[in-house]
Amino acid sequence: MSLPLCYCTNVHACRAAADVPRMLDTYAVPVRRLAGFEIAVGLWLPAAAVAEVLATAGGGAGIRRALEDRGLSCHTLNAFPHGDFHGRRVKERVYLPDWADPRRLDYTLASAALLAELLPAGAEGSVSTLPLGFKLLPQREGFLDACTVQLLAVARRLADLRVETGRTVRLAIEPEPFCALETTAETLRFFARLWAAADVAGCGAAVREHVAVCYDVCHQAVEFEDAAAAIGSLVAAGIRIAKLHVSCAIQLDDPADARARAALARHAEPRYLHQTFARTADGRILREIDLTAGLAVAPPEEWARATCWRTHFHVPVDAERIGPLGTTRADLRAALAALVTHGLDPHLEVETYTWPVLPGRPPGDQVATLVDGLARELTATRDLVAATAMAATAGAQLP
Repeated sequence: MSLPLCYCTNVHACRAAADVPRMLDTYAVPVRRLAGFEIAVGLWLPAAAVAEVLATAGGGAGIRRALEDRGLSCHTLNAFPHGDFHGRRVKERVYLPDWADPRRLDYTLASAALLAELLPAGAEGSVSTLPLGFKLLPQREGFLDACTVQLLAVARRLADLRVETGRTVRLAIEPEPFCALETTAETLRFFARLWAAADVAGCGAAVREHVAVCYDVCHQAVEFEDAAAAIGSLVAAGIRIAKLHVSCAIQLDDPADARARAALARHAEPRYLHQTFARTADGRILREIDLTAGLAVAPPEEWARATCWRTHFHVPVDAERIGPLGTTRADLRAALAALVTHGLDPHLEVETYTWPVLPGRPPGDQVATLVDGLARELTATRDLVAATAMAATAGAQLP
């Protein structure tokens, strides 16, 4: 790992440029102090805040100084949520505007321009984004073609940005359950399509250099994908993994366990979407768009007889278990090992944005609770990365 480990600030509410120094002082600096080692921040700013920064003379330089003055750096931005990610109900709205909409292009290019100003000298950057759109929302005719046209425009602009600034910024498309790109197989097919279109348009080199993948370990675990095989197939296809989200999903090990299902039901909440999948004894995958208390407490017979459930609810990455529930931390270990196997060094970003909606959070100082939790996640990830590297050197299995 050549860059500082970072955490994504989409866990903090941000609605304006002035919120950035505040969240650095309230959260990021105390997290670094408690963790006891150098960290970076993966900033998330909604479209309105990015536009505000770029419209203000010296706005980007001001955020860079705010980072430097606090001993922090930024190598990656999260440009997935376009609007308020901390509203009362986010759910499927987080996928709007989609990649056929010019507003998505504008927000992404603005985010890339901002990141070019924030990057430390000699560092390369990534901007993660949604996987085109959400399958269950209405899409315009020729949706994939429209997305492709805009992605080619991004690649051309990022190539120009490198010439103008000397800074390399890549777009990292992040597959997610129920999205246009949710499985690794769908991602492979789309990149083949994108590259073919880029070659026809004369920008194949720019697209291959500047359009990449953000591999979210939680998302692909919910799909019951094998992390090592998924990462290996992306590498074999020549698709760059510019960013890896260090994240874990909830796992219901025994769907017949009523106590564990009751614990899962407490994770049904109104803000975020929690796609829930189950694997049957014969290997079929059952799918629900969102976790509900009813699904957990009184599941349909086929769900009750499944061998395992997984829910897209990002849980602390240092946790092997959460009470009677398991987590997909084994998939995280496998993903990190695959990075070592293939000699990859993407931006590593801990992304547990669900801390504010985790059930059973202790009463009291919520700032201190969050700072402590983020520091534990970063420390555990640092240790896991180190153990992965040592195991690979020794040819051993991870504990």
